Amino acid sequence: MSPTVTGAVFGAILAVSIILFGFWGFLLVAVFVAVGALLGRIVSGKLDVRGLANAFSGRRTS
Repeated sequence: MSPTVTGAVFGAILAVSIILFGFWGFLLVAVFVAVGALLGRIVSGKLDVRGLANAFSGRRTS
């Protein structure tokens, strides 16, 4: 799936969530989308978790 289509799908999901659930529901859906995207990148191997942890702990810059 292209990045444009992915962005459009996420935008549509967030738009529907704010209409149906209000601001706090929208915020919760946005957090779940971000966590899902992060987990997807970890599982696919496109995100180095050890390097990310080192960057946050100050051992190495990103």
